[in-house]
Amino acid sequence: MNFAVDSLDAFLEREYKLIIVEIKQTFGSTPREAGTFMLVSPTDAHGTIGGGQMEHMAIDNARALLAGVSDQVEMDIPLGPDIGQCCGGRIVLTFSICDDATRAALDLKLKERLKALPEVWLFGAGHVGRALADALLLLPLKTYAVETRKSELDLMSAGASHRLVAMPEAIVKDIAPGSAVVISTHDHALDFLIAREALARNDLAYVGMIGSKTKRATFASWAKQEGLGDDATGRLVLPIGGKTVSDKRPAVIAAMTAAEILGALNAQ
Repeated sequence: MNFAVDSLDAFLEREYKLIIVEIKQTFGSTPREAGTFMLVSPTDAHGTIGGGQMEHMAIDNARALLAGVSDQVEMDIPLGPDIGQCCGGRIVLTFSICDDATRAALDLKLKERLKALPEVWLFGAGHVGRALADALLLLPLKTYAVETRKSELDLMSAGASHRLVAMPEAIVKDIAPGSAVVISTHDHALDFLIAREALARNDLAYVGMIGSKTKRATFASWAKQEGLGDDATGRLVLPIGGKTVSDKRPAVIAAMTAAEILGALNAQ
């Protein structure tokens, strides 16, 4: 069974015959929530409604619908030992043919969901910034990468919206409330300027900076001179990535930081 790894837009462009499989209702413990959907074509699929035998059953029915050998547009599936799953709940699925009107409705729904996604702003497109952009790529987030150096920004994942600016600290005021800010530029002085602007706000979910205990102490001293109180500097996560794993490779720091960001966003 193939599962598409390209973007949803790319999947929709190359696949025309599609069934939308959507979770209509859930009862008890289930792997995904109501409203979750996946797309199924004769040979491929995009997204997931929770995996396991339940998803295989849904895909088989979707392809039978596409082939004209099934007319079942709803399935009520107990997630128990009969299908080799032990969630214990029950899930109701609906199946709809993705015609032109449905595609237009799906496009509208996806745009609305995109608008509602939390934002993560990455200041710095060096090794850690690029690794973090890659780590965030598959998560339900909108990622923005901000750099002063075009050469570095060109290496950044295309999954992040690129912003080439001369004064990154000047755009912090325009970041949406509830967003996450991660600071990992090539210049400590620039890091401090960005952090000052971010911590001057009290409506951001997460403000993190790459560094060490020494850098934190230096920033705290500098921030005090700049008029930031202890409550503001206390909200700065520095170093990012926590202390659980001591590995300092960019990909590891990125994975740990992504977990921190998700925790902060979900705590709102």
